[in-house]
Amino acid sequence: MSRMPLRTKVFTTLLDRFGRESILGMDLAAIRRSRASVAPTVPPFTWVTGPVSRAVAIEDSTFPARDGHPVPVRVYRPAGAGHAAPVLLWFHGGGWVLGSPRMYDPLCSHLAEGVGAVVVSVDYRKAPEHRAPQAVHDCVDATRWVTTAGAQLGADPSRLAVSGDSAGGNLAAVVCQVVRDEGGPRIAHQALVYPATDATMSQPSVAEHAHAPVLTREKMTVFRAHYLGEDGLAPDHPLVSPLWGHDLSGLPPALVQTADLDPLRDEGARYAEALRAAGVPARSTNYPGAPHGFASFPGATTVGRAAREELVAELRRHLARTPAPVEDRVTDRD
Repeated sequence: MSRMPLRTKVFTTLLDRFGRESILGMDLAAIRRSRASVAPTVPPFTWVTGPVSRAVAIEDSTFPARDGHPVPVRVYRPAGAGHAAPVLLWFHGGGWVLGSPRMYDPLCSHLAEGVGAVVVSVDYRKAPEHRAPQAVHDCVDATRWVTTAGAQLGADPSRLAVSGDSAGGNLAAVVCQVVRDEGGPRIAHQALVYPATDATMSQPSVAEHAHAPVLTREKMTVFRAHYLGEDGLAPDHPLVSPLWGHDLSGLPPALVQTADLDPLRDEGARYAEALRAAGVPARSTNYPGAPHGFASFPGATTVGRAAREELVAELRRHLARTPAPVEDRVTDRD
C-alpha cells in the first residue's frame, strides 16, 4: 500500500471535516442542497480543482428520456471544433445520490479542450427519489440521443466514447453492456475513473480502506441503500454491478483508472482483468498515494496531472478517425 502525500492528507482532512456535509447525516433536503452547491471557479479553489477552460463554450440543454422526462445535459464545445468533432458522454460521480454536471466544469472543460471532443455531461435522475435502474435508463437514453443529435450538437456522433468517475464510471460500464446487448449504438471507448463495479462490497480493498478519506465503507453502504432501496435490485444485478455481467465479450476497449487508497480500488482492477479475460482490450492504471475522488482535486495530489494526461491521451487515440491499436496494460503510476 502506498503512502498518501502530505498535501493530499491535509486537503482530504479539511474536506472531510469542514468542506462538505457527510452523506451519513443527510436527509433528503440536505441531499438536494448538496447537489445544488458548486465550488467557486476562481483561485485559490482552482489551484485544487483545476480551472474551467476559457477555450470551451458551455451551454445547458435537455433531451427526452424514454418516459418523456426532460433530462438536463451540460454541453462543452471546444473552440474551433468543427462538425466532425467526436462526442464524449460524461456521467458524474456522487454515489448515484449526490453530484451534478456543474460540479464537473473543470474536468469536463479540460476533457473537451484536450480531447477535441464535444463533451455531454448527463444530469441523470438520482436516488433516493429515483432508485436503480433509473440512472441507467437515463444514461442509456442519453447515449442513444446523442447519436441522433449530431446537428444539434454540431458534432460527429459516429465517434462516441463514454466516461465517468465512481458511480459515473459504474454507469458508463453498465451503458456499454446494455447497448451491446440491445444492438447499439457503437461505442468506441469506455474510460472508467475509479469505477464502482461491484455493489456486493466484497472486494478486499473495501475492508482494507474501510476508514479511508473521502469515501469509507460506511458511506458506501449508505449510498447503496439509497440507490437500491429495500426491495429493489440485488447488489449483484448486472445493472448495478457490471463486474457481475453475464458476458463481457464484445465490449468497447477500456481504460480503468484506480486510486491506491480507495475502497473501490480492487473492484476497478478486477473489472479490467475480467474485460481482458473476455477478450476486450483494457488498460488499467493504479495511482499510488491517491484517495477516492482525486480526479476532482488534482492540485491536491502528486498524480492528478498524470491521470488527466492519460485520460485525454486514451480518449484522443480511440476517438481518432483511424484509431491506433490498443495496448493491454496494467500500470502503477509513480
